[in-house]
Amino acid sequence: MKKLVFLPFLLLLFLFPPLASAQSAPQTSQSYMRGTVTAVTKQGTRTYGEIKNLFQQVSVKITSGRERGKTVSFENGGMLSISRDQLVHPGDKVILSKLTDPAGHTQYVIYDQYRLPTLLMIIGLFFVLVFIFSGLRGFGATLGLLISLLTIAVFIIPQILAGHDPLTVSITGALFIMITSIYLAHGFSKRTTIAVTATFISLILTGVLAVIFVNLAHLSGLGSDDASMLQVGVKTAINLRGLLLGGVIIGALGVLDDTTTTQAATIFELIKTDPNLSVQQLVHKGFLIGREHIASLVNTLVLAYAGAAMGVFIFIILSLKSGGQPWWVIFNSELIAEELVRTMAGSIGIVLAVPITTYMAAVFGKYRLF
Repeated sequence: MKKLVFLPFLLLLFLFPPLASAQSAPQTSQSYMRGTVTAVTKQGTRTYGEIKNLFQQVSVKITSGRERGKTVSFENGGMLSISRDQLVHPGDKVILSKLTDPAGHTQYVIYDQYRLPTLLMIIGLFFVLVFIFSGLRGFGATLGLLISLLTIAVFIIPQILAGHDPLTVSITGALFIMITSIYLAHGFSKRTTIAVTATFISLILTGVLAVIFVNLAHLSGLGSDDASMLQVGVKTAINLRGLLLGGVIIGALGVLDDTTTTQAATIFELIKTDPNLSVQQLVHKGFLIGREHIASLVNTLVLAYAGAAMGVFIFIILSLKSGGQPWWVIFNSELIAEELVRTMAGSIGIVLAVPITTYMAAVFGKYRLF
């Protein structure tokens, strides 16, 4: 019977199927294939004007596509600027880009390192460790993770591309992710239901705060190059302010469910340890633990955003060193304001999640209201 909880949310994926491509694929003379570097016959630098570029003469054996087995020799770098980390060595697996001009002349370029097998190995190691140390709970958490990614890919993104409000779509998708991932990871129980409810309330409050903060700061959602590219790269008009707000919701959800499930579990363990504790005592003890949780999680969230916005920090330092703009103009920019609002809205949502979960778990757990 409890599984019926999922039914309304599962319908989301069928009521709003993925969209067809927003624009037809342009005709191109570029194709891709995999290859293995067999030799590097020459390596050095070449000067073009005042710029020195690294170059290599390489031979690559093609390992996929129609030209599989063919060995091609060409220059890596030279006219195309590459860094030392982009130099290749014999045995390296690479992706080749084959360019064909209207006259039929071809040119091969090393497009990138071929790293998919390595990435799959890293992901596999993560899942193995989760299963070893978490057992069936780890399996549920992994399944919840896959459903979360699927929801983003087949519901949230297509609906945004279809022109629907990104904030509304993100909240709907986040609620579906929240219910499925928390129940799959922690099982069906009273404390899990409390955690889900507290996460829902905290998520709505985070969304409300994000809307207020974005409006007060007069943010347009154009604080990043990615957002600017969406205005010219996609035919459908996208609400960039709504996209910014939706990003706040999705970003905060991952930390919110950790906060609420941990806090609910703490209160229920206190009740199990000492059934004579009053609601007030449970709340007091829960807050003592919750304060430590807030301190660590807020720092975690800030560092997570900071790590994703290292380019912003570099921009600040370079701008300050150049002396081209006053510091107050730099910190007033939308680029920095967006990251600040994103971090603060999510962090406040986490702080509010602790008292909400603590009170709910203490009252419902003590009096066994359901």
